[in-house]
Amino acid sequence: MTARFNHTIIAATDPAASAAFHRDLLEAEEAPAWGPFVNVLLADGVLLQFASPPMDFPPQHYAYLVDDEHFDRTLARITATSRDHWADPQRSRPGEVKVEGEARGVYLLDPSGHFLELLTRPYL
Repeated sequence: MTARFNHTIIAATDPAASAAFHRDLLEAEEAPAWGPFVNVLLADGVLLQFASPPMDFPPQHYAYLVDDEHFDRTLARITATSRDHWADPQRSRPGEVKVEGEARGVYLLDPSGHFLELLTRPYL
């Protein structure tokens, strides 16, 4: 398989705030900004580009695979700041973490209202 994911543009009400939030959450690298984009660099050269579109936008779902140590650090920051989070995408289990065998996951909202998922094991 030769195709690999390279980048995506994420609509944001405040691109700088959204990029900073994702950078902190994902322990990611800052990347140079250009044009309307505030960029965050993930592993394998994947680029998240935050930009403010000229129209309203619906919330999207973004899932990030992290290792157990990263998950623990991030969950500690989420709970220390009393940030809302859920164990399920329906938001029926507030303040909880999804546990399925050795896999853990948590859902939360970013500053623009996008639904983020952090998970420790891939689904496939």
